[in-house]
Amino acid sequence: MPRLEAMKPEQASEDVQAIFKEIEAAFGMLPNLFTTYAHHPPLFRANWTKVKAVMMEGTLSPKVKQTIAVLVSRDNSCAYCVAAHTGALKAIGVSGEEISIIEQSIEQADFSEKEKALIGFARRANSAPLRIADDEFDSLRRAGATDAEIVEALGVMELFTAFNKFLDSLQVDIDF
Repeated sequence: MPRLEAMKPEQASEDVQAIFKEIEAAFGMLPNLFTTYAHHPPLFRANWTKVKAVMMEGTLSPKVKQTIAVLVSRDNSCAYCVAAHTGALKAIGVSGEEISIIEQSIEQADFSEKEKALIGFARRANSAPLRIADDEFDSLRRAGATDAEIVEALGVMELFTAFNKFLDSLQVDIDF
């Protein structure tokens, strides 16, 4: 049971309603994540802007970004984000079989070496950021990752680490 009720669109201010429409157009629905954030409009706006910048812009593929979202969320035990972004992987054409492979062993999944390195790096940064050694950056660069791609992968990790904690703290209902 959620600790806060999701805001209903008719309860929202006009500027929040406008963002709700933008989110619904992007996702085909209005996720409880955003209707819960809407209780604090400045944070709601900032997070929607960040979602667009991190998940809808940049050079990493949607598949890589959604995979980072799923695996970081799984590592953080956030059922909401795992469900949402497993669904997003399926929506972009990733089969259930491939998702199982991704969840079990990223090394066996259909990614380039650079993509595998970035996904693994984002997971390590999530779980133990102070134990990342300098030579990991050399490995990322040898795999072909640019500084911008490293920051982009970390941005996805950062976004979902925050969402994971927000959603779990408030026990937001899964709506995917």
